[in-house]
Amino acid sequence: MTKALTGMYAALMTAFDDAGEFSEDRQRGLNDYVLRQGLAGLYVGGSSGESGLLDREELLAQQAVVAESSKGGGTKLIAHVGMPNLRDSIRLAQQAEKLGYHGLSALPPHSYPFTDAEIVSYYRELAAATDLPLIVYEVPVRTGRPIGLDALVETLGLPNVAGIKFTSTDLFKFSMLRRRCPEKTYFFGFDEIYITGSVLGADGGIGTTYNLLGKLYVALEATLRAGDLPRAQELQDISQIFVEALLDIGVLPGMKAGFAAIGIDVGATRAPMLARTADGDSRMATLLKDARIAPWLA
Repeated sequence: MTKALTGMYAALMTAFDDAGEFSEDRQRGLNDYVLRQGLAGLYVGGSSGESGLLDREELLAQQAVVAESSKGGGTKLIAHVGMPNLRDSIRLAQQAEKLGYHGLSALPPHSYPFTDAEIVSYYRELAAATDLPLIVYEVPVRTGRPIGLDALVETLGLPNVAGIKFTSTDLFKFSMLRRRCPEKTYFFGFDEIYITGSVLGADGGIGTTYNLLGKLYVALEATLRAGDLPRAQELQDISQIFVEALLDIGVLPGMKAGFAAIGIDVGATRAPMLARTADGDSRMATLLKDARIAPWLA
């Protein structure tokens, strides 16, 4: 059985101008770099894109710019449309469909302590709003709690729901989901331990650090598919060196400092998000010159 959405996707970041406003020009520069890395696709408008700090109109504008940048290149586009209210989510989903996106994804509703039944209801309505396949999302670190296994199985059984982005360390739960719903697509969301998700049957990954090091993750996935586990471990170690540094600096501020270090200005992160260290720019510039990291830049 062929699955429509598989492989390695960059969880695309968002570019701002010097005043902190969404910048179409800078977004195009970012898109151009990410698209050169051989990834299967882009995951647009998610947490890595600071979507929780953007309004609906900015996310609609970003969708359009990315669709334009990727036109004719064979890149798959998944629009993340998980907003605090269902009406905005549906508006984003319907525009993505008109723009030619290949799929949708959405955080579960998380503005309040919603029940599993309310989460399933949200996904049911969102999945019915377009004809695009929907990738649901399990990410307790972002939403504050895991979704129950039974609720996830029920959600994966909804019409138009094609799979799940699983960003949780509960790998037994991941395996149970795969056994219960083997026909669905499974994306693994932790860059630094992608190898574990792949070995357990993930169909691909969606990650923040793929923006800068997409070539590394494409190689990691190819090595795993070829069965060369020792080489895959070497590549995962490189990923972990990079992620460890980001965690000290702040993941998104560090990524943006990394882009600045290679001459691509994507602006700063939007307030109130700040770097955790004062020397983040210099540390990222040094890190990207490291002989283990530099060959994987596009």
